[in-house]
Amino acid sequence: MKYLFLLLTLILSSTTIDSQSSNEKFNDPTVDIDKRVGDLISKMTLEEKASQLMFDSPAVPRLGVRKYNWWNECLHGIARNGKATVFPQAIGLAATFDTDLMHRIGIAISDEGRAKYNANKKVDYMDRYAGLTYWSPNVNLFRDPRWGRGQETYGEDPHLISRMGVSFVNGLQGDGEVLKVAAMAKHYAVHSGPEKLRHVFDAVVSDHDLWNTYLPAFEALVTEADVEGVMGAYNRTNGQVCNAHSYLMRDVLREKWKFDGYFVSDCWAIQDFYQGHMIAKSKEEAAAIALNMGCNLNCGNTYPAIVESINQGFTTEEEVDKNLKQVMLTRFKLGLFDPEGSVSFDNIGTEVVRSKEHIDLTYEAARKSIVMLKNDGVLPLSPDMRNVFVTGPMAANAQALLANYYGISPNLRTILEGIADNVSDHTAIRYVQGSLMDRPNVNPMDWYSEEAEVADVTIACMGITQLLEGEEGEAIASPTFGDREYINLPPHQIEFLKLMRSKAKKLIVVITGGSAISSPEVHEMADAILYAWYPGEQGGQAVGDLIYGKASPSGKLPVTFVKTIDDLPPYEDYNMKNRTYRYLDKEPLYPFGFGLSYADIHLTNLKCNKKKFKKNQKLKLTFDVKNNSDIDAEEVVQVYVRKTNKSETDTNFDLRSFKRVSVKANSDQKIEIELDQKAFSKYTEKGDLKLEKGIYDIFIGTSLPTERSTALGATAALSTQVTVK
Repeated sequence: MKYLFLLLTLILSSTTIDSQSSNEKFNDPTVDIDKRVGDLISKMTLEEKASQLMFDSPAVPRLGVRKYNWWNECLHGIARNGKATVFPQAIGLAATFDTDLMHRIGIAISDEGRAKYNANKKVDYMDRYAGLTYWSPNVNLFRDPRWGRGQETYGEDPHLISRMGVSFVNGLQGDGEVLKVAAMAKHYAVHSGPEKLRHVFDAVVSDHDLWNTYLPAFEALVTEADVEGVMGAYNRTNGQVCNAHSYLMRDVLREKWKFDGYFVSDCWAIQDFYQGHMIAKSKEEAAAIALNMGCNLNCGNTYPAIVESINQGFTTEEEVDKNLKQVMLTRFKLGLFDPEGSVSFDNIGTEVVRSKEHIDLTYEAARKSIVMLKNDGVLPLSPDMRNVFVTGPMAANAQALLANYYGISPNLRTILEGIADNVSDHTAIRYVQGSLMDRPNVNPMDWYSEEAEVADVTIACMGITQLLEGEEGEAIASPTFGDREYINLPPHQIEFLKLMRSKAKKLIVVITGGSAISSPEVHEMADAILYAWYPGEQGGQAVGDLIYGKASPSGKLPVTFVKTIDDLPPYEDYNMKNRTYRYLDKEPLYPFGFGLSYADIHLTNLKCNKKKFKKNQKLKLTFDVKNNSDIDAEEVVQVYVRKTNKSETDTNFDLRSFKRVSVKANSDQKIEIELDQKAFSKYTEKGDLKLEKGIYDIFIGTSLPTERSTALGATAALSTQVTVK
């Protein structure tokens, strides 16, 4: 009875405190937000303030401050928090070259995020992955196909990454009176492997590469999309740790770009200060180094040492206040201290989670992301084909749809299911896995090649999953911490395809993966190749529908597929020389921007409104996209710029604009694209964008404008020239 009385007293006391706190200035949305934040901080003790600098911020009951966990992910859908719509992995979304689609996906994800937050709040569940601060997108540049986490990015081109990232963030954060959710640009900066070394590695880059390759996407998200968060990378960059980097965090992010959101460490990265990078001798010193440089929030376990850091003279309470203001501003911008029900997003219910609209959207994304790399006339297949043999380790593999950082769908559609859904009732469709993903078959008995011999067509579904490539902890089948030592299919999969080729009348190869899987042998063996990435929950249906011609393939490669790993510099070398299509010297297997269609698409009638271009002007390009076939199609037109008299540091080509267009059968569309002075500019070593005078070739095509593209079947590019004064 005594304990029951105490419990009731505590409950009543808590209710009274909450009631009192609701009358505080910081809970009044009519008061200026800076004053609200200042009022709350002024009422906290040092210990309370320090606790709020942790990603798992505890409640402050006497002030009515609820506990809040900052860690959440939505790379391609709400991740790690139950049921959600699973979109294609980020690299697959990049292959759509569709900024409108990215914006719509951002809106769908933030709808589901708010719905889940509202539902969790009702049951007082505010643990990890339940909040509104999403640590996505990843706008690191995918400079080397060996990096296992490259699948999380939007590819190898700064312009493509920027446009897709800005559209995604705008969709996520919304344009309401409060933030719908808070997005994040990560990992800042110069971060793309090796995974094994990320806790000790120093990524050394020139100022030219830093500004012209590694930073443009971060700048775009901060200055154009007003992204709310930035996460520091694990590694060092040019000698300084990225979570306490005076140049990157102060000079560039806060002063040059005027970033006014919060900065968070990657998880347990500050621990690396004294266990990996060895720039601090203790947890207290490491916490102070990060705090003093403006790392506002700690994902990890280091900032609980802040009070002792102050006692030891490493930092001050004023630094705590300064960092806490940035952290609390974000929570206030999300409306988390506004009266219950006063924020319009409070009314979003769970009926939006995995709604038909969202499932249709992820199907659209998968369909647009899949790249046809080869077609010798075998595709599309007729549903009436009598015998179809499906084989390979990815055919019935749901894991191949998911990639990393994924949610849970009760309706995963594998490739086998997508194919089966398209065949006629009288088709004899047979399936045998035939090959393991990551190692040779233990039992060498061949029970499958005779199936290929009798079938009219063999569809071999090969590739890898995030168990072989990804972040160091998740890629449990990888002997190299999630990175890849080779960039072709595993050798035993190649041998399996050779066996299929020796028996099959027609061989279609579908490949899943999050990076460039460059296998020249597969290109020679296959009659047709579809590259599916990790296509999300409806990915198998999209593959099947494309194989059977319900739509025409329209995805484009956001990365270059080199012919061999020998064509690349050492993995640890961050110099851009001979990396990506912008600097590559070797002929690739498949060029950046490449992807075939069933339709016969041609570009004609290019007109340019200027032959001479000056500062602050606009260059207007008009041309026709003509579909000379009986198939409705979508095409991605791409605009590249090349300086005719290029210097050693100039690029081979630069993607400066792109546009996805729909063209009905036997029709044409007039397209207009504008280029501003950024198209003819380059960053100086101080990070200033400067117009570069000279003569420029401008190319408009459906792939990178090279001989290799046309040899593979891409439409010949149009070109014109302009003189920049």
